[in-house]
Amino acid sequence: MARKKADTGNTIIVNKKARFDFFIEETFESGIELKGWEVKSLRDKRVHLREAYVVMKDGEAWLLGSHITPLPTASTHVTADPIRTRRLLLHRREIDRLTGAVDREGYTVVPLKLYWKKERAKLEIGLAKGKKQHDKRASSRERDWQREKARFLKRG
Repeated sequence: MARKKADTGNTIIVNKKARFDFFIEETFESGIELKGWEVKSLRDKRVHLREAYVVMKDGEAWLLGSHITPLPTASTHVTADPIRTRRLLLHRREIDRLTGAVDREGYTVVPLKLYWKKERAKLEIGLAKGKKQHDKRASSRERDWQREKARFLKRG
C-alpha cells in the first residue's frame, strides 16, 4: 500500500530550521507587502525563508533576508530585487507586544511559514527563544523516542 502524500493545501513554504533552532513561544499571522512579480514567484514557490528574520523598527515590522527569485518571464521594465526588505502588516497591539518582548525579554521574531489565505499571502511569525546545543540534542532524542514508541505500538 502506497503512502499518501500530506496535502499541503495553501502552504507555500515552511521554515523547518526555525523550529530546530528556537523554542517558539507564541505565533502571529501577518500580511506581507509584495510587488506583482513577487506574487507570481510565490505562486511558483520560488522563495527561501531559511536565513530570514524579522526586525522591529520605527513602530513597524520588517522581513529581512528572505529571497524571492524572480521568474524569467518577469516584466522587462521592472528591476527585480530578490532580497529586498518587505514590510509586514500587523495590528498595532501585536507590534507593541513583539517590540516589548524583543527589547526587554531577549526574544527574537522568526518567520515560520508562508501560505495563501483568501488569495492573499500570509506569513506566520513566531516569538522565539534560542535553543542551546544540549536543547537540540534533547529535542532530537525525544523525537526519536516518539518514533520508536509509535513503531512498538503499531506492532502490537
